[in-house]
Amino acid sequence: MTRTPPPPLGAFPHVARLQTRWMDNDLYGHVNNVVYYSYFDTLIAEFMIHQAGFDPFDAPVVGVAVETGCRFHSSIRYPEQIDAGLRVGRLGTTSVRWEIGIFKAGEPDVAAADGHFVHVFVDRTTQRPVPIPDDLRRIMTTLQR
Repeated sequence: MTRTPPPPLGAFPHVARLQTRWMDNDLYGHVNNVVYYSYFDTLIAEFMIHQAGFDPFDAPVVGVAVETGCRFHSSIRYPEQIDAGLRVGRLGTTSVRWEIGIFKAGEPDVAAADGHFVHVFVDRTTQRPVPIPDDLRRIMTTLQR
């Protein structure tokens, strides 16, 4: 099976610097695989709150994760800083597919990991899918590849 190489950091319109934590390391001395999903979630929340003005506590429409995936290419460990890149791979009526790249700070050409995270937007009360609000959709389009 041929494995597509991960994109470089420059392929992601939004980049945030994240700090690994002591608790991220596992018994083998590198960041445990499940922690990458926490980085994905943190990156998306950072973008939604600080760039899109999303209020996760009071918004009537919220995104719920329905699918995630991650490919690992090289290890990272505490106390490294990482650059996390974010782009929108697909923007549907009620869902968005976020694409993420995780890079060691200062190494923008080779991802340590890449993955995706799919959110379906739902009414907070009914938990039924609803269209992505126009203000969020507008900011998401700035991240489309």
